[in-house]
Amino acid sequence: MKLTLTRPLAVFDLETTGVKIGRDRIVQIGIVRLMPDGSRESYQTLVNPEMLIPAEASNVHGIYDADVADAPVLADLAQEVLRQLDGCDLSGFNCMRFDVPFLAEELHRVGIDWDSSHLRIVDVQRIYHKMEPRNLSAALKFYCGKEHEGAHDALADVEATADVLLAQLERYPDVLQGDVEFLGELSGDRQRSPDAAGKLRFDDRGAVCLSFGKYAGWSLESIGRNDPGYLQWLMTKADLPGSTLAIMRNTLAQLEN
Repeated sequence: MKLTLTRPLAVFDLETTGVKIGRDRIVQIGIVRLMPDGSRESYQTLVNPEMLIPAEASNVHGIYDADVADAPVLADLAQEVLRQLDGCDLSGFNCMRFDVPFLAEELHRVGIDWDSSHLRIVDVQRIYHKMEPRNLSAALKFYCGKEHEGAHDALADVEATADVLLAQLERYPDVLQGDVEFLGELSGDRQRSPDAAGKLRFDDRGAVCLSFGKYAGWSLESIGRNDPGYLQWLMTKADLPGSTLAIMRNTLAQLEN
């Protein structure tokens, strides 16, 4: 089916220093305008984020500090970016959750209020997920070639999940390793918060660290070794959820053994 447009559709993407809206900055903007007559108009620019680009971000998009050292800052680019988007509806991949709010926040930071509430937004990722479901039933059909009988029954769901995991290992033998360390790393399990409240996090070695306060980023082991009084106060006086305290106590107990 052909795309029918009455006004241009601006497909755009941001490369950034990270994913935290309001804290991170844009390092590259790409826009392709799909025109009603079927033509395309492209625009791309590097952006000096006025901060160092973290190595983990550069590893993803390949843009380093030296690449943007002489690039214009967003304040100097903003009007041109708005001109590129003027009169267009918007599109992107995961743009409703990330690119649109990120750009709006960054424009606001440089003194420009961009109101996209009246625009239609076509999120290609959401269409992809609706047309090609990424739920357990779809995974079982894709990897194992069978229907998910009894979907949303707890035992049926975990039986299906186990089957899918084993089938994934069979399908990608040159990529996947069959050990939990590798599969956990691939799943990003150390990027999660150990506790539901987000008061703790893992460091690069997998040690449990604080995510707040004067020792943010320090492992519990290091705090206990360097300032045990603070750790004691934290665990008895600070207003922390019981589940967070339980993880802290368990972590420290394991370190003592």
